[in-house]
Amino acid sequence: MAKKKKLVRCGIIGYGGAFNMGKHHGESMHKTGKMKVTAACDIDAKRMKVAEEDFPGIQTFTDVDQFIQESETDLVTIITPHNTHAPLAMKCLAAGKHVITEKPFTITTKEATDIIELAKKKKLMASVFHNRRWDGDFQALMEITQSGLIGEVFHVEACMSGYNRPSDKWWRSFKETSGGAFYDWGAHVVDWVLHIAPYKIKSVSGYFQVDPVWKNVTNEDHVEATVRFKNGASANIEMSSIAAVGKSRWRILGTKGAITDGEGQNFKVVTFIKGKKAEIQWPHKEYAWHDYYQDVANHLVNGKKLGVTAESARRVIMVLDYAEQSFKKGMELETPFD
Repeated sequence: MAKKKKLVRCGIIGYGGAFNMGKHHGESMHKTGKMKVTAACDIDAKRMKVAEEDFPGIQTFTDVDQFIQESETDLVTIITPHNTHAPLAMKCLAAGKHVITEKPFTITTKEATDIIELAKKKKLMASVFHNRRWDGDFQALMEITQSGLIGEVFHVEACMSGYNRPSDKWWRSFKETSGGAFYDWGAHVVDWVLHIAPYKIKSVSGYFQVDPVWKNVTNEDHVEATVRFKNGASANIEMSSIAAVGKSRWRILGTKGAITDGEGQNFKVVTFIKGKKAEIQWPHKEYAWHDYYQDVANHLVNGKKLGVTAESARRVIMVLDYAEQSFKKGMELETPFD
C-alpha cells in the first residue's frame, strides 16, 4: 500500500446530473474528515460549473486524459456508464492513483481481474462503491443471520421485479453500455446474497429471457441466476421487468428457521423455541451510506483493513458474467474464483 497521507485528495470522473451522484460522493468524502475533493471531470462543461459551486476551489476538466495526468489527486472515483469503468480504472491505476468505481465493478470477470492485478502491481487500492452494504434492511438481515436464530443459512432467494417499460432515453436500458439487466440493481442484490451466504462459490447457472417484450431497449426483460456453493448451499436471484405478479424480495432458509419480508419496515423471522414455532417482527436498522467512504479513509489514512475489496466485488461480477455465459452455453459453469 502506498505511503499513508493525513488528507486524501480525491477526484471524481463523471459528475453528471443523474441523481446528482458526483455531489453525493464528494459530500461523503468530506464527512470523513480525512478526504477532500480537489478535482472533477465531466465531458459536460455545465456540470463542471456545478461542481465548482458545490466544491469551491477544485480543479475541473472536460478531458479525462488531461484530468488523470494533471489533477492533484491521490484517489479517483469513477461515476460513469458501466462499460467505461474498467478502461478508466486501468488508466487511473497506471497513473499512480487509488481507484473506486461505482457499482458494478466491471462488466466481465477478466476486466475485474485486470484491475486487481494492476492495483497489486502498483501497490494501490482498488475498491467499488457497494454502499448498499450499509442499507438498513440489509444490516438487519446480517444481524439476524449472525444471531443464530435461524441456524446455518442453506438457501437464499432474492427477487426484484415488476411490470414496467424501461426508458429508452436512459443509457442503463441498453446492454452494450450497461452490461444488461443484471448489472444495475442486480449488482447490489448479488452482493447482498454473497454476504448472507458467505460461502465459497462452486458454480453458476443462468436464464435470460430471449424474446423481449420491451423492444424499445436492448436490456433483457427477465434474468435469473442460480449460485451453488461448495458447502451444498444455494441461492436464486431474479430480476424482472415483466413480472405481472410479484413475490417477496427475500426468502432465506436456515437449519433452525427462516426470514422473509415482514410488515412495514420489518422482516418476519421464524424460529423454534423449545420445539415450538415462533414468529418475530425484526425491525430494519438505520441507513449509513456515508460509512463506505469512512471505511476507505480509515484504510488509506490509518491502515485499517478495507471493507469493500476489489476481490469481493469481483465475486459479484463473476456471478453476473457467468450466469449469462451459462445460459448461452446451455450448461452450469464452474467458477474460477471462490
